[in-house]
Amino acid sequence: MTGIPVLFVIVPCYNEEKVLPITSEIFLDKINFLISEGKISDASRIMFVNDGSTDNTWRIITDFAKKDAHFIGISQSRNRGHQNAVLAGLMEAMDKCDITISIDCDGQDDINAMDAMIDAYADGCEVVYGVRSKRDTDTVFKRTTAQGFYKLLNSMGVEVVYNHADYRLISNRVIRELANFGEVNIFLRGMVPLVGFKSTSVYYERNERIAGKSHYPLKKMLALAIDGITSLSVKPIRFISGFGIVLSVISFIGIIWAIVNAVRGTVVSGWASTICIVCFIGGIQLLCLGVIGEYIGKIYLETKHRPRYIISERTYNDEKSPIDLLSPLPRRRGF
Repeated sequence: MTGIPVLFVIVPCYNEEKVLPITSEIFLDKINFLISEGKISDASRIMFVNDGSTDNTWRIITDFAKKDAHFIGISQSRNRGHQNAVLAGLMEAMDKCDITISIDCDGQDDINAMDAMIDAYADGCEVVYGVRSKRDTDTVFKRTTAQGFYKLLNSMGVEVVYNHADYRLISNRVIRELANFGEVNIFLRGMVPLVGFKSTSVYYERNERIAGKSHYPLKKMLALAIDGITSLSVKPIRFISGFGIVLSVISFIGIIWAIVNAVRGTVVSGWASTICIVCFIGGIQLLCLGVIGEYIGKIYLETKHRPRYIISERTYNDEKSPIDLLSPLPRRRGF
């Protein structure tokens, strides 16, 4: 790396009107500190990505942009989900910065880990993962399900960093390679490791949410796990094939056994057992069809080549060149 890097902090937001006024100050203080330390350029920005919020989130973001030039924002035309919001921010920042750090706006991720991330980038790392060192603040249920989530993904062949969510530093070089991934079904936790390049991890303790409520209940976590597995692994299909072979062998043995008993004249009446077997096989077939259908649905969506995000508004003029956009800024104006 040569020179002082331009950093864009990508902050996806969905109905965050309660927490944004608090965490925006924290983000701005951190940016100004890193600038004063000479670690990043004064042309660095905090980019809020409004993911189709139904509250006052976008109005708050536009107010931030008017009061301090370090704040910029983009708004998606509708809600597309957290992963698409992060991707939109990365692609929007691609031609405007040297590095990006994606972080949630709820204040749970330790913002001071950014210092170590930037130091790792200065040492030659292109990707720096923010990894939780422990989960003491989680409930037993949340901790168990979250850890099971990562273990399930790894067992299914999805390459993810254990206890890492979407708090990470990515260099411009990696973002440009990531832009070549054209799939509609996005799971960044598994896609970024596929890009490769030198990487490392920074460990931190996660805090309680500052305000508002979480937008990732168990239902969404399960949906994210299914998306991650079916988007990046074919192991479930292979498992179905293997299971089908095993059932076929067992069925073949059962047929031989039935024929032998019929020849010997010792046919055993067993209506209940027959019904149980039929129901069991029927249930397995429906389950297998459901897994296959999930993959077919993914293929159906991919073949449409629909845009992964649509930006409806920006707080800045996108027609400006990167040089114009990244011109020196006035120092912070309080608000």
